[in-house]
Amino acid sequence: MAPDPVRLRPMIEADIGPCRSLLAQLGYDMTPAELERRFAEVSAAPEHALLVAETAGRVAGMMHVFARPAVENPREAVVQSIVVDAAFRRAGVGRHLMAAAERWGGERGCRSVVLSSNVARTPAHAFYAALGYRVSATSLILRKDLPPR
Repeated sequence: MAPDPVRLRPMIEADIGPCRSLLAQLGYDMTPAELERRFAEVSAAPEHALLVAETAGRVAGMMHVFARPAVENPREAVVQSIVVDAAFRRAGVGRHLMAAAERWGGERGCRSVVLSSNVARTPAHAFYAALGYRVSATSLILRKDLPPR
């Protein structure tokens, strides 16, 4: 039997529950209200896109991509987040999402697609390498929390 096709579409508010579960699989657990707030903020931001991948009648993956102009680099598409449900990994869902990021970036004049991946996610690194991505830098992410407003 042929696998179910993957259909990509913009994320909608009704996807918050399934996407919250997906994000939790990678350790990004948050309340429904917090994801709803973030969804609204990202959805309203220019040159940002939230996509979901559906297969077998359910949300199997999601991605946030945005265009980033920079002084030191040509304009690029940044895959800020991508997650595929563990039950659908190795079934082409991630490949469809990454192809969509590449199309999206190309349509917006981006010269490359860039993403970061936790050093512990070795299977993800192999996936990206199979798609033609290469390690272009190694760096630390430094963060300072600001007081709430």
